[in-house]
Amino acid sequence: MDLHRLSHVVALADTLHFARAAEAVHRSQPAFSRSIQAIESDLGIRLFDRDIGDVRPTPAGEFVIERARKLLFEARCLQRDVDLYRDSQLGDAAFGVGPLLTATLMPRALVALRRQHPQVALRMEVGNSVQLLESLRTENIEFFAADVSDMPRDAALDIQLIGGQPGNLYVRAGHPLAGREHTPQEVWAYGLAAPTLLSRAAVELAALLGLPEGQQATIALECDNYGLLKTVALTTDTVLAATDAAVWEELESGALVRLVVQGWLSPPSSTGIVRLRGRTSSPAAKAAIAAIVRAAGEINV
Repeated sequence: MDLHRLSHVVALADTLHFARAAEAVHRSQPAFSRSIQAIESDLGIRLFDRDIGDVRPTPAGEFVIERARKLLFEARCLQRDVDLYRDSQLGDAAFGVGPLLTATLMPRALVALRRQHPQVALRMEVGNSVQLLESLRTENIEFFAADVSDMPRDAALDIQLIGGQPGNLYVRAGHPLAGREHTPQEVWAYGLAAPTLLSRAAVELAALLGLPEGQQATIALECDNYGLLKTVALTTDTVLAATDAAVWEELESGALVRLVVQGWLSPPSSTGIVRLRGRTSSPAAKAAIAAIVRAAGEINV
């Protein structure tokens, strides 16, 4: 299978225009057209319908294009890894991390990674699982680590579970709620600061507050930046939803205290490493994943 010709097929599928596709792969239009015809002849199937002013993949073409993309991606990965191996380097990695793991696992994981592999170049994207999944599908990142409770059932995804952290509620020292047990409704009156709630957590919270079925609880401050959430909780009467690992410094110093709430029982989050199934991770990505898994083992329940 000629990878150059496969790259021409993908270019035509992306542009749906012979002249633009030929320009993208730096070929003359006649040479590009001959390349498409040659691969169609070799395969014995028509890959594109060519009406006047219109180019469309045939069903057979869509079948080939999907697999061609995977082959070309793996070829690029192989070339990259060979180059890195030859130069005795790990290269670079782009990956994503959810808000909770950014605040809890990543400081530990990144310090270990930088100490062990100072030559690695890293790009870390922070976002919720929906945003990170989109970046993964478009191959802007190689993997992401986040809460996977809401992850869709998709055979294209490879999910490696790495544990979880139980959630709690926290308030500043001296808060009117501090030091005694309260009902969820009493706590709710002060407003809740929390990261974006996953669907399971939203349903559980509504049930705890005794809301009618289908009604969602209104979060006073919804933000995926734990630093900002902690600042608000430390300087106002807002109640913070987080985990011990996310606020351990504030708990140690006494700046924040954990609330005792009737009926509050938050199961551990379900966190994991998410990759595209069948894709080969770069050496740098493998090193980053290993560091994150080690940090999870040290922090998670």
